[in-house]
Amino acid sequence: MLSKLQFDILYFLLKKNFSSSPSQRELSETFSVSLGKINSCLKELKSSDLINSELCITENGKQALLPYKVQNAVIMAAGMSSRFAPLSYEKPKALLKVHGEILIERQIRQLQEAGINDITLVVGYMKEKMFYLADKFHLNLVVNEDYYRYNNPSSLMRVVDKLKNTYICSSDDYFTENVFKPYVYQAYYAAVYSPSKTDEYCMKANQKGKIISVSIGGQNAWYMTGHVYFDQEFSRNFIRLLQQDYENPETKTQLWENFYMRHLNELALYLKPYPAGVIYEFDSLSELQKFDQSYVENVDSDIFQNIQKILSCNAKDIQQIEPIKAGMTNTSFSFLCAGKKYVYRHPGVGTDAYINRKGEAWAMHVAKELKLDPSFLYMDEKKGWKLSSFINGAKTMDYHDPSQVERSLEMVRTLHAYPQKSPYSFDIWKMIHSFTSQIEQKGRDHFEDYQTLYKRTKELYVLAEADGVPKCLCHCDCYDQNFLADENGNLFLIDWEYAGTADPAWDLGTYLACSDYSLGQAEKILSIYLQHEPNKKELCHYFAYTSISAYYWFLWAIYQESMGKSVGEYLYIWYRYTKEYGNIAWNLYHSDRNGDETNETAN
Repeated sequence: MLSKLQFDILYFLLKKNFSSSPSQRELSETFSVSLGKINSCLKELKSSDLINSELCITENGKQALLPYKVQNAVIMAAGMSSRFAPLSYEKPKALLKVHGEILIERQIRQLQEAGINDITLVVGYMKEKMFYLADKFHLNLVVNEDYYRYNNPSSLMRVVDKLKNTYICSSDDYFTENVFKPYVYQAYYAAVYSPSKTDEYCMKANQKGKIISVSIGGQNAWYMTGHVYFDQEFSRNFIRLLQQDYENPETKTQLWENFYMRHLNELALYLKPYPAGVIYEFDSLSELQKFDQSYVENVDSDIFQNIQKILSCNAKDIQQIEPIKAGMTNTSFSFLCAGKKYVYRHPGVGTDAYINRKGEAWAMHVAKELKLDPSFLYMDEKKGWKLSSFINGAKTMDYHDPSQVERSLEMVRTLHAYPQKSPYSFDIWKMIHSFTSQIEQKGRDHFEDYQTLYKRTKELYVLAEADGVPKCLCHCDCYDQNFLADENGNLFLIDWEYAGTADPAWDLGTYLACSDYSLGQAEKILSIYLQHEPNKKELCHYFAYTSISAYYWFLWAIYQESMGKSVGEYLYIWYRYTKEYGNIAWNLYHSDRNGDETNETAN
């Protein structure tokens, strides 16, 4: 194995075409090493026949460099880059054009210019838009089908056979100069210095440059950015550890850098510093605009055109774009235009399978008419995008604030009293069947009381339908998270995706199924909504629908989790309420038949 200085000198001699031999002083200045160390190193290289007396690299010297030759590159391009709203909603971030060049194409050319032609591209989100790169640049293309639910370790798992002396690249990096070399001495992570506070992954290294600690956030620190280089030894150890650890949910859902941090002592990685202005990672559209000021005005974006059309503005008027934390079904961003703040909602991938956008659009107009959601401005019923005014100071309704509860239930009552039924119905049992089929296909139906829950819910649904309660316009996702109070205390009912003609108990059932109410409190909620104490028949019906609603959302939650979207504690809440309210309703329905309430339960 060569020393670092031996490697540097041999590589220097290999890549240079000298008309005359370099002087020892020139080598000393090039590598910032004393003349004494240069002289000693040259003697070692000559004695090993790696250079000759004229300081030219020999064939033996070229052979000595071969273990350090870069064999290939992997470009990771599977993720959605949700922070880069709205442009990432329309195309992968890697395909954005910056200063006249497509980001990923520029990076591929830089790799090929460095003599690295064995390039593997890992795709996922909107993968079909990047297929052309395989033919254009003669790349290997690998599809990561888990891109939507797992983080980038899932991409690396698909290319473990490629990891050798390998560059690991992010498809959306921009390098103002070519950072790639055909020979590299050791594994490294590119780094840029931040004198100010940063939220990036900050590194500390020992005197030899080996990374000894990594922390998220810091100041006056070198932070990870840009490309990484895996050498043979690093790759071997990384593959072994990743394959051992991959089924750990923490490994799948976090960045590979987090995995590296947990195994830092087993994975030798060195800090490679770069000066400012060489490596750019654009985490948001505003960052890209600062780098390429003409970007927005020249960008080809349907989303920008939609906004311009509805608000009668120019692209340059759309400012301060900020992604909003993605919901379970959609992604959104806020922006400023002419001094007013708006929200643009973009439909999530695959939501057309269970959301009727025409029904949503019809209900949204009613919601505006009834002043249930005056923030609504426009919705495209074919493509599913929506534009709304931003609700300033918005806070979720408090289930235990009497005034907000009263107002929210008044809003539900107003909705249910609307004289027109929606042309679009929400068939809860049809939706239950749809989710049941999908989670069974994904193998998520293997738990003890799966069939029992289904059987009891079906029986309750038949009983509830037999009650003959008239259908009306319903919100169908009526719970605290969708009631927003603005800074003046006004309440808005938002997110009308599931709206349609349905049993009014569906809304109350969801309202209760998402709460932490006791049985007594649940009865009080019904009395506020009904404006009278509920009789036994009403309790039967509404509690049956609380169980049915809980079951529907339980299945919905399992489906979401099978798609990689964590639902959290609601999964158990809905499971528990399916059983608890199911038992209550069942006993109420059968008490008249038996003379008193039975104690039959759904175990």
